[in-house]
Amino acid sequence: MSSAYENLTKTFTRLSRFGHLSAIAGWDMMTMMPPGGSAPRGAALAELSVLQHEILTAKQVGQWLDEAEQTPLNDVEQANLFEMRRAYQQAALLPASLVEAKSIAGSRCEHAWRQQRPANDWQGFAENLQEVVRLSREEAEIRAQANGCSRYDALLDVFEPGMTSAKLDKTFGNIKSWLPELLQRIVEQQSREQVALPPGPFAVESQKHLALAVMKQLGFDFNAGRLDVSSHPFCGGVPEDVRITTRYNENEFISAMMGVIHETGHARYEQNLPKQWAGQPVALARSTAIHESQSLFFEKQLGRSAEFLNLLLPHVKQLLGDGPALEPANFIALNQRVKPGLIRVDADEVSYPAHVILRYEIERALIAGEVEVGDIPALWQEKMQALLGLDTTGNYRDGCMQDIHWTDGAFGYFPTYTLGAMYAAQLFQGVKKALPQVSELIREGNLQPVFDWLSQNIWQHGSRFSTRQLIENATGEDLNPRWFREHLENRYLNGL
Repeated sequence: MSSAYENLTKTFTRLSRFGHLSAIAGWDMMTMMPPGGSAPRGAALAELSVLQHEILTAKQVGQWLDEAEQTPLNDVEQANLFEMRRAYQQAALLPASLVEAKSIAGSRCEHAWRQQRPANDWQGFAENLQEVVRLSREEAEIRAQANGCSRYDALLDVFEPGMTSAKLDKTFGNIKSWLPELLQRIVEQQSREQVALPPGPFAVESQKHLALAVMKQLGFDFNAGRLDVSSHPFCGGVPEDVRITTRYNENEFISAMMGVIHETGHARYEQNLPKQWAGQPVALARSTAIHESQSLFFEKQLGRSAEFLNLLLPHVKQLLGDGPALEPANFIALNQRVKPGLIRVDADEVSYPAHVILRYEIERALIAGEVEVGDIPALWQEKMQALLGLDTTGNYRDGCMQDIHWTDGAFGYFPTYTLGAMYAAQLFQGVKKALPQVSELIREGNLQPVFDWLSQNIWQHGSRFSTRQLIENATGEDLNPRWFREHLENRYLNGL
């Protein structure tokens, strides 16, 4: 092993440790920190991001990368060096002043959003968002010139290497061609079914106990993570200390329960990344869409299946009581209900892609400079009406202010949700091929063979392979939207 490569591994281990501190401080900011701590915390995180940027972009790092590429390395080391080079190139493009300004603007926008959203204060939010968009466009232009692509593709590549808006337009165009009709057919079919709603209220403490029981059922390692509450559910922290959050509503418990299942999918991926490569880029999750495929595998493919819901039902009854609504058939119907709504995170899996496509089309135009922040509400209303038949006029809280992602300039992130849903469906198809008895295993509560398959095919590889190679290795083919459509049709029209 070359001394240059050893120097690189030491540098990236150091960066990983700073990243650890940043992740925990960020988690605290969104869960525990009092409002008065916002400005100094934002400044501290910005200072840390500048320090990490300086370490990563040092001239010596570039020299070590050049030297290491001329020396013999094994396949894992080569993959690690590739990811190091990518991280270096991504960071070296941006001046430290832009990194700092974007971090501060994002912290300010996100913290203010917490009060502005409940107040339906679009004007106040828009003022902060304009600065985030301005800086994001500046970043996008720098990356686009370096990569020879569009502004939006340059940001998309940060989250999903190898993906382009041309590919997304083709994939999402395909979905738009059949989704509205499928959604209508399912809603019409379900309108003939009577579904009883569980009577509330549901005490937050009981819901928390249910969440912990579900996490245990799904194999969450409580020695290396915890559950908390935040305005927007997320999975943060680091693989050795994964922090997941949810939000509770005393009027209904399913959204919090499914939110926990979703975030537990993220967490299991993090907790099972290759520990032997810890601290190195090759030990990180492959991409944002692959990360989302794990949470959606847990929530949609597994969590909303009839077999898993029957497995979950005793936990629900023990903590929340019994009644007609918790009869098995009704409980399954309740969790497989399709009803277009305004809120993305509460959306059923059939209408969910419409929420993502809407955001993708708006943010792509926003970064390109084709529209401005002030145009967002009207565009949102227009697309929500076209895709889901819903009205958001004047309802910014449940419309264009509902998400946290744009507050810190995470443009290019939203498409990964639906890419993740398609990967999840394809991966579950792979599980069924490897484990023909998977339905029976889930029914019996023996989930370990499913987790073993995920570990063998996804988790243990970190970023060793490209997204395409990872999926082809696991399923025998590149991303194929066919499996997503078949999954929706089978579950919601064919009762499979």
